[in-house]
Amino acid sequence: MALISKGERKREPGRRGQTHCQCPLFHVKIQVVNYAPFTLLPSAVPRALFEQAYAVQQDFNLLVDAISQNKEFLGQTLASTIKVDDFTAQLFRIYMQVLEEGLAQTVFLGINRSDYMFDCGLDGTAALRQIEINTIAASFGGLTSRTADVHGLVLKVLGKTEEASRLLPNNPAKGLALGIAKAWELYGSQRAVVMFLVEEIQRNIFDQRCVENELWSRNIRVIRKRFRDVFEQGSLDASRRLYMDGQEVAVVYYREGYVPQNYDQQNWEARLLLERSRAVKCPDIATQLAGTKKVQQELSRPGTLEKLLPGRPEAIARMRATFAGLYSLDEGEEGDMIAATAIADPDRFVLKPQREGGGNNLYGEELRQVLEKIKDSPERTSYILMDKIKPQPALNYLLRAHSPLQVSECISELGIFGVYVRQGQELVLNQAAGHLLRTKAIEHADGGVAAGVAVLDTPYLV
Repeated sequence: MALISKGERKREPGRRGQTHCQCPLFHVKIQVVNYAPFTLLPSAVPRALFEQAYAVQQDFNLLVDAISQNKEFLGQTLASTIKVDDFTAQLFRIYMQVLEEGLAQTVFLGINRSDYMFDCGLDGTAALRQIEINTIAASFGGLTSRTADVHGLVLKVLGKTEEASRLLPNNPAKGLALGIAKAWELYGSQRAVVMFLVEEIQRNIFDQRCVENELWSRNIRVIRKRFRDVFEQGSLDASRRLYMDGQEVAVVYYREGYVPQNYDQQNWEARLLLERSRAVKCPDIATQLAGTKKVQQELSRPGTLEKLLPGRPEAIARMRATFAGLYSLDEGEEGDMIAATAIADPDRFVLKPQREGGGNNLYGEELRQVLEKIKDSPERTSYILMDKIKPQPALNYLLRAHSPLQVSECISELGIFGVYVRQGQELVLNQAAGHLLRTKAIEHADGGVAAGVAVLDTPYLV
């Protein structure tokens, strides 16, 4: 398992060939490869909660797909947010522009990851509580496909052969590739390629390569491009087929585009070109909007799920059983009351902005200070509040490159990957595609593996 980061090193002044030359004519591109951080041992996960998370994933796939097709719901839910959050507003503008022109896309692919923690009640019993559902660039499906083998070997070395045999097989990379391959097939052109839309600096390339290699094994050609490549090389024909440097693109698989820093004016223009195209976007912009925190909060309101998924009471009950308390900070009496409650008792809550990628949430005193500052401002509508989940810590060792090895009190977060494909109104694929367990020391309130806080783990069911 490895993560890669690219950097640039200037040579210092001196003769040609000396690595200390800093003449502006000489710039040496370097690549630094580190192993992905992981726990020394697998972590205990309650079997019943693990199975509950898997059992509800197809329901969440259906829900995300339903939201993405509901213009009225997205418009009403995000109305206050887009007034104060420029990033969400720009996504929404592209969404509306594409709808007004008319969708060229007929095949829809969703790859999401629903993340949970295990909330420990006063009586010591644990409950599954959803943190969020990631609908764009849900990562680590590749690297986590390898962690069970790593932990199995560690347990065998420790003489725990029986325990090693109990670790569950897990291959999200194969499941994600299955969805992409199905969308590529339904697009209907054997010559077309799958395009991974990737970052300028690719810190998680080997995770992506696992999915990419699965596609190559199915004889599906993959290209890797950045937003600026799309701006410079991308074009649409009269039928709005997408071409990159002369190659027709069947599927665009986003591994970036989820934070404001990914965009300048050219990148926004590239995003609009992609959204207008016939290519299958994973996700299309409506599905990205379906994953916003404001939508998550709105789903917790009584009656909302019933409107989105009529006639599915069992699925609704399964999803609602995983919800934590979620609260709107929209202007009005309801928002005023919950803001005042959170300021008075900030340790009960998490303040969440409309951002993905980890490391954005606010807790404790920082939460109180921010809410005090914005409590009387429309800016508060760009956030939601969620009840703080309190898991039971456990001991483990966290292995990171260039870091000392020491035992830590840790908490874990379980993610279930979901994949669905829809052609027109027909759902042709809907399944859970594997799991991801991430573990971090309890002193870190927020942040995932990519943020340098959590590490990869394997569930040991108890």
